[in-house]
Amino acid sequence: MSISRKVLAAAAVAALFTATGVIPADARPKNQARAVAQPDWLEQNIDNPNVRIIEVSTEPGIYERGHIKNSIKFVWHTDLVDTVNRDIISQANFTALAQKAGISDDTTVVLYGDKNNWFAAWGAWIFNIYGQKDVRVLDGGRVKWEKDGRALTTAVPTFKAGNFVANNADKNLRASLAKDVLPVAKKTKIAALIDIRGADEFSGKLFAAPGFQELAVRAGHIPGAINVPWGSNVNADGTFKTVAELKKLYADKGVTGTDQIITYCRIGERSSLTWFVLSEILGFQKVKNYDGSWTEYGNSVGVPINNPSGTIWGAA
Repeated sequence: MSISRKVLAAAAVAALFTATGVIPADARPKNQARAVAQPDWLEQNIDNPNVRIIEVSTEPGIYERGHIKNSIKFVWHTDLVDTVNRDIISQANFTALAQKAGISDDTTVVLYGDKNNWFAAWGAWIFNIYGQKDVRVLDGGRVKWEKDGRALTTAVPTFKAGNFVANNADKNLRASLAKDVLPVAKKTKIAALIDIRGADEFSGKLFAAPGFQELAVRAGHIPGAINVPWGSNVNADGTFKTVAELKKLYADKGVTGTDQIITYCRIGERSSLTWFVLSEILGFQKVKNYDGSWTEYGNSVGVPINNPSGTIWGAA
């Protein structure tokens, strides 16, 4: 292509993005993160038909009291999981859910929520499992949006059905007990197991942190796991730390992305945030989230644990 044609082509692309309001991936602001949407960018694209905003929060009624304009509500414990089997939402049901939300193959999906985007990150993990091409998490989530005084609305939008069709679930993003986790615990496979729970849960001092209902009958952690609490990934306002800070955080623990990485917590929601950081922000290629997490592992018969505190279920 001649230089003049290249200039004309570049101008045409620039005009296209100006018209649609969609910023190409390599121009996304902050952290050079592939999948972090900044609040200013979202405000500029809030009416963009190629952007779909999804709230995944846990506090009952919070969406109804006010939400980001043009955002729709996904309920984590009914919409994004199989309520009969302990499993993620099926391929067919996710296709129907996404299409009803007006999502197409070329839609930019932006997720946000309460509680530091834990369940928004779970949603991002599910979208990636089923092959959506452009999935982002709002930096700072709902809390930061509100603290900045940005507008909320109670109007619930409706959209024309989209054409997104889910791929087969990507097994490279999801860890299982038998095939992935147990072999690492028994040292027949090599992977970095990252436990994102607090230090007292990791050590076995607590079976679960205050306010968390899901329990295992054993306390402690998976043998070989390292403890990097999820809060280490974010600043005080809930925004993600810089790429340099995040790389150092994990490199200091010996995690550089060379080996397979498996993240876990209690039920997989907080660990999905760490999965997002490692996979989508840092771009590590071999990262799986173990959604069975400690409630599956700690309750399983015949699997080893590490419990430095020596706590025993039911003991006085």
